[in-house]
Formats: sequence, C-alpha cells, structure tokens
Amino acid sequence: MISLVCPIFNEEKYIAGFIESIIQQDFPKEEMEVLFVDGMSTDNTRNIIKSHSDKYPFIRLIDNPHHTTPHALNIGIKAANGDYIVRLDAHAEYPNDYLKSVIHYSKELPEAQNVGGVCITLPTNESNTAVAIAEALSCTFGMGNSYFRVGTDKIRLVDTVPFGCFKKDLFDKIGYFDPDLIRNQDDEFNGRITNNGGKIYLIPSVKIKYFARDKISKVRKMFYQYGLYKPLVNKKLGAPATVRQFFPLLFLLGIIVGGIVSLFSNWIFYIYIAVLALYLLIGLYIGCRSAIKLNRPLLTILMPYVFLNIHLSYGFGYLVGIIKILGKKSFNVKSNR
Repeated sequence: MISLVCPIFNEEKYIAGFIESIIQQDFPKEEMEVLFVDGMSTDNTRNIIKSHSDKYPFIRLIDNPHHTTPHALNIGIKAANGDYIVRLDAHAEYPNDYLKSVIHYSKELPEAQNVGGVCITLPTNESNTAVAIAEALSCTFGMGNSYFRVGTDKIRLVDTVPFGCFKKDLFDKIGYFDPDLIRNQDDEFNGRITNNGGKIYLIPSVKIKYFARDKISKVRKMFYQYGLYKPLVNKKLGAPATVRQFFPLLFLLGIIVGGIVSLFSNWIFYIYIAVLALYLLIGLYIGCRSAIKLNRPLLTILMPYVFLNIHLSYGFGYLVGIIKILGKKSFNVKSNR
C-alpha cells in the first residue's frame, strides 16, 4: 500500500492534468490512495477534486487550516494508510511508471530513505517570459549542481530530490516536516535523513514534468523565500548541507561591497566591472543558445534578466534570514504561489 500526499492551494490550472497523470499510473489502484491536503482553496480546485473523488474512491480531500506546506505534509502523512509515502506537487505531471519506479528503487537501493526523479521544467504558457524562466531553472548557471533540476546521467547520492518516496516508518524514527519552515522544509528533512545515516537517491530515468512560474515577480518571491529560510535550515541541522547555497549571497555582497570599495580604487573598479561584464556575457551566451534552439530571439536578453533575479533574490533572502536569526526575529511570511 502506498499513500500519495499532495499539498495544494488554488491549483485549478494544474489539478486536472495532475490527477490524470495519477489515474494513468501503472500501479494497482487498490494498493494506493491519493490525499489532497488543501490550504482552503478559494478557486475551483476543491470542486475539481471532489468530482474526481466521486469516480475514484482512492482520492481523498483533507483540509489544512494552517495553510502552509509543512503542515499539509504532516496532516497527510498522519492520515495515510500506506507503507510508503510519496510526496507530490500539483504543478507536475508524472510518467505512467513513476510510482512503480520509485517504489522499486526504494526497495532495491542500499539504505534508501528518499528516492526521487529529475524535473523536466516546462513553461506554464507560451510567452517568452515563461519560456525564459523554464530555461533558466534547467540551467547549471542558474541552479548550480542541483542535479534534479539540471539533470544527470547516472543514479546519484544527492542532498535532496523533488517529490520524494519515503518509507512511512521513517517519520516515526526522525520526526515529521518542520512547521517553522514555510520554504525549504524538504531540505531540512533530507538533512535529518542524512544525519541519521540514511541515503537520498536521484534516479535519472524517472523524469517529471514540472511547470514553472509564469512571471518574474513570482520567481523573485519564490527564490527570496528559499534564501530566507536557508539559514534557519542550517541552524536547525547544525551545519550547511551544501556549498552552492552560499554563491548567491556572495554574489550579492560582492555587488554591494565591491561597488562601494571600487569608488576608492581604480584597480578594484576595473575588476568590479570585469566581473559584472563576465556575468552578463555568460547570461547572454546562454540566452543566445536557448534563443537559437527554440527560435525565440528575445530569450537572449530575457534569460540574463531572469538569472539576475534568481541570484539576487536568493542572496537578499539569505542575508535577511541571517539578520533574523541574529536578531531572533520571526520568519513568518506568506508562501502561496
């Protein structure tokens, strides 16, 4: 028996396609349940789910009065009847063999406590902005060595995977998702897995279609919140899980401090301009490559702008997160998409 736990809020654009990808799974329906944990949606999401649950008794709708993702995950996991928990996202569509694959690897790989696949990031619509965002989120320059985003050619031990598959008894051993973490709750939970001797595997043959945000303002908000909560994750785990998380912060500080110091030294000014020019040229090169590949000339200038928004938003959020920890201030922010 497996339980699919999906936190949702106002997902009417995506929920029907998501449900269809679950219905098409090559997995016995009598051995699965789908738990939609809803943060009290105000659009048509609940009606769409109820119409499907009338046809498919393995689909259930559960209320999440706390509204946040970690609460939704915990509510769903505690209500689940399965031996395995698969954490899913409504902004994604899954291959027909997804459940069979992650369960297989969860059983076969040594000490596997979390198993997931690679995200194929797709644009929400056909606008140039949406396409530029999807391309940037699939690129090493934008995402570093986050293999589930940029891809890999072999099964890897990693620090995190999207939409993981867990043995349910894991939660009895190391606890549930931390409700303090509106963002990055997966990172902290995966850090606990690693700290307790478990292993997290990324399976490249398992490919998930993920629909990115459609506006740069939404990307800024998302990455600001990712950066904001990262220092809190590090504090809870006792150490940073990855090195790549520091680069946006260093980039932001380099722009600020370098800009100030360059006012007093010609050499530093030249180095400062050279670094910024190099960053821009890399962004333009990647944008040009995507523009040629997709026959969208505007990507040449849009993608550098998306990269800049991702890196500065994350870096600024990280800096604010450090200040909040030092000042012992609350991290409460709204997380709706």
